[in-house]
Amino acid sequence: MGPAAPARTLGLSILNQSDEQAGLGPRRLAWMAVTETVKRRVPLDDVLDELSPKENLSARDEALARAIAIVTFRRLGTLGRALNERLNKDPKDERLLHLLATGAAQILFLDIPDHAAVDSAVRLAQEDAKLHHAGGFINAVLRRVARERDMILGAQENTQGPWLDTPTWLEERWVEQYGEELAAKIAEAHRSMASVDISVKENAEAWAERLGGVLLPTGSIRLVERTPIRDLPGFDEGAWWVQDAAAALPARLLQAKPGERIADLCAAPGGKTAQLAAAGADVLAVDRSAKRLKRLEENLARLNLKAATRAIDAEKLDEAPFDAILLDAPCSATGTIRRHPDVAWTKSEEDIRKLSGLQNRLLDKAASLLKPGGRLVYCTCSLEAEEGERQAADFLERHPEFARQPITADEIGGLTECLTPDGDVRTLPCYLVSEEHERGGLDGFFIARFVKNS
Repeated sequence: MGPAAPARTLGLSILNQSDEQAGLGPRRLAWMAVTETVKRRVPLDDVLDELSPKENLSARDEALARAIAIVTFRRLGTLGRALNERLNKDPKDERLLHLLATGAAQILFLDIPDHAAVDSAVRLAQEDAKLHHAGGFINAVLRRVARERDMILGAQENTQGPWLDTPTWLEERWVEQYGEELAAKIAEAHRSMASVDISVKENAEAWAERLGGVLLPTGSIRLVERTPIRDLPGFDEGAWWVQDAAAALPARLLQAKPGERIADLCAAPGGKTAQLAAAGADVLAVDRSAKRLKRLEENLARLNLKAATRAIDAEKLDEAPFDAILLDAPCSATGTIRRHPDVAWTKSEEDIRKLSGLQNRLLDKAASLLKPGGRLVYCTCSLEAEEGERQAADFLERHPEFARQPITADEIGGLTECLTPDGDVRTLPCYLVSEEHERGGLDGFFIARFVKNS
């Protein structure tokens, strides 16, 4: 078997290590995480958090496991086709298929020596009571994938292009909503790594220079170098926090003022809460998950910011009226597929239907909690119209006491392509892409702003 091809999708330093250094632990964790995520249809991050302690890995090896699992989901269509074309029979065991997929992902898309990816997959099978007989089969399939790497990667572009790594149901929805050309750009963006953006309390220009990042027109800083977040200047002293540039827009568009009483509904993990608190507002952060709220409180403590918290379902919140409300509603999260590619393979149209009903109810609740003359910003990290444009239109029909407050280009850094004809914001993964460095784009968000009549 020849040396690994030099051109791989992810050139992460954590992956430039021998199999002896990494061992089987990270590969086992990646394999188990992919299997459990697909089986249970729950977020990959949650599964990794659950399974990681059982492997007792170093931070470096946990990062390797996460990278393998993420790229497996990001390129699942390509991996599936490559394997299916090289299997003499269809294995009935889903765990075997997932072991092959994580092995092939290392060979095709990560800076890992071919022999390490193949040998570790074989050894994992041999230590498994139900798969110990499959070692020779796994060895043959993955060695063939390694030999035919260039053929596999070349063929993918000659068939479905970017759609190969997108489930058909999402392709059909996006083509209908955005048109074929724009939808294909969205799908292509999902095959790349997400950018790492940060929000700062103050002096964004100075921090961009200090961190070696790029100051985006929206006010966020985009990091260029791949450096562990905790090692960067300003982390320990709480000068900034990680937050996608699109995710930072809703709180800015709420235009919080010092002393205003503001509710951040469905607040965890807390980036938007931090923005509102940094603006001097009196913030109540509400989330139904006490565990997620604890993380929010820890983040605020690092940032030296204060906000009240309430672990309660927002639909049951009973409070005096607020000056302004930010509702980042639970959604299908299809706008975050760049950084959470498992979303594409674990969500369904039924999820969108159920979540749109929840969003409807949360909007009604937010309307009842707002003072006359108060402001409401509604947002979701979804690409689906039912969770965005249609939700906003339906809200205005149900609540004639509200009016849309159109968002202007200068409020979002002049990104006119992100404005809808109605004056709402629709960001897409293929927007704000830079040719200067590989990481670009935005999470897919919908944002609308309303004012309650006085």
